[in-house]
Amino acid sequence: MTYFPFQGVVTDTDIINANIVANANKQISDVKWLENEINKFKKSERRKWMLTGEAYYEGEHDILQHERKVIGEGGRLTVNENLPNNKRIDNQYAKLVDQKVNFQLGKPLTIESEKDDYVKKLQTILNKRFHRTLRNVGLDVINGGIGWLYPHYDEYGNFNIKRFRPWEIIPYWQDSDRTVLNFAIRLYEELVYDGDKEVVQEKVDVFTAHGVEHYEFINGKLYKDVTKPDVSPYIIISDGEEMKGANWRRVPLIPVKFNSVEIPLIKRVKSLQDGINKMLSTFENNMEEDSRNTILILHNYDGQDLGEFRRNLAQFGVVKVRSGDGANGGVESLYIEVNAENYKSILALFKKALIENGRGYDAKDERMSNNPNQMNIQSMYADIELDANGFEVELQASFEELLWFIDMHLANTKQGDFEDEYVNIIFNRDILINEKEVVEVLEKSPYVSLETRLAQHPYIDDVQLELQRLKAEREEYLDQMDNYETTFQKKQGDVDGQE
Repeated sequence: MTYFPFQGVVTDTDIINANIVANANKQISDVKWLENEINKFKKSERRKWMLTGEAYYEGEHDILQHERKVIGEGGRLTVNENLPNNKRIDNQYAKLVDQKVNFQLGKPLTIESEKDDYVKKLQTILNKRFHRTLRNVGLDVINGGIGWLYPHYDEYGNFNIKRFRPWEIIPYWQDSDRTVLNFAIRLYEELVYDGDKEVVQEKVDVFTAHGVEHYEFINGKLYKDVTKPDVSPYIIISDGEEMKGANWRRVPLIPVKFNSVEIPLIKRVKSLQDGINKMLSTFENNMEEDSRNTILILHNYDGQDLGEFRRNLAQFGVVKVRSGDGANGGVESLYIEVNAENYKSILALFKKALIENGRGYDAKDERMSNNPNQMNIQSMYADIELDANGFEVELQASFEELLWFIDMHLANTKQGDFEDEYVNIIFNRDILINEKEVVEVLEKSPYVSLETRLAQHPYIDDVQLELQRLKAEREEYLDQMDNYETTFQKKQGDVDGQE
């Protein structure tokens, strides 16, 4: 393992950290309490919705467990496997999730600070690899209501930022607003080998300000993990002679929330997504039930009771009737038409309701036809902007916490003390715009700085790089002008000498 030199002199908001350290292990020493908390979390509604959101995003919807039932003997519902039972999924939920994630986190971050060297160090850490991690955490946040970032040092001593899944973490907060983390339990699965056999083992890590405690979770009981130390430090430091363990002054788990109450998107729209799937499946079932499109009416042949009547109608498509005098028998048919327009209307209503309740946007909106202006575009994006604004508030708070760990890393590795340095993280939203209108507005904004205009320009991703290019172009232009002026003066001097 590679270790980094540790400076050990850093500053911090000591009141918050002192509270965390003081309270970190008040309840953790009770293993029985930990067992109860884990078992309770595994059965909780909160975790259930997290797993449901993930499953629906991946296409595992309730319609896949749907069964066709008919009224059997005595009027009781029974499963009938002879009937068509299509299970069609139109995953509008996944589309809505991707809209929100890519709208908010699809483009690289812009980092602004008065110190260029600080910006360069942050760009090295918050690089494309981190951007991918952040986007994946964004999926967790929307599907589960909350996501987790874990700043840590890997086995080679490199500073990394890892993602933990929302259904793995049981947080315990110091405040009722759920903003300051006291400690957390992580429940996760790990592949181990029992001889030549692969076994999935549940592991438990308890994150406190004093390090990480390691357990195994077997049949609802906690046991010490004998393959790991009882408590692992977050940092291994070297003073040149010996290795020592050290810890952050805060628990290195950073929550990223979808909203202040951590409600996942699936909770808003699950019933609508289920309705879409059911309508599609039912329509296909009805189209395949050729024998049900025509009901046979048998005159003067009675059934035994109402239960048998309903069962015969559902299973065989036959109705027995008796005429008044009971004289004549016969067979005739009653044709039932499946009206596709009814299904199309209901599906359109469901999809529109899903977009509105999920606060997304319809890319096929009529307002987007015939070269829409910027006002039409903004109107279409109004709902998703509403959600994105709330999401960004939570993201900014999470990044403030993440920057503290990055600043501590830079200080501890003697790369500079930037804790009190101002930095602005800009989330560049992936929104459709009328580029011509935006460029014209920027060109007619004399009271806005060049850097601000570049940041808002639709064709510019890296503002600092563009500023460097403009500076290089200007310097090259000035050099050419100097050369031109020198050449002109020389020629003019030659002409004057000849005269």
